[in-house]
Amino acid sequence: MSITKETVEDKIEVVGDYRTIQVRTATIIKEDGVEISRSFHRHTVECVSSVENEDDSWTHTDTDVSGESAEVQGIATAVWTTAIKNAKKTANENASI
Repeated sequence: MSITKETVEDKIEVVGDYRTIQVRTATIIKEDGVEISRSFHRHTVECVSSVENEDDSWTHTDTDVSGESAEVQGIATAVWTTAIKNAKKTANENASI
């Protein structure tokens, strides 16, 4: 009897005005090559994070996607244009008002 565990990104979606990337990862458990269990984990990746400083200025940081899969990195490069990032920065600032 052989039990194996496989993890795959089985769904990647781009959603919303600021091109948030949603990644679903499936963990598949197999016994003798037959799937006996599948569970899911999801995470999102946004193009920019923003922090309001004590002096009411803002610090915006582009998201580091180096820890994501090559496919997610490629999607981020394609959809996170300068215009999208600037719009997200403005939205983040306006959300605090």
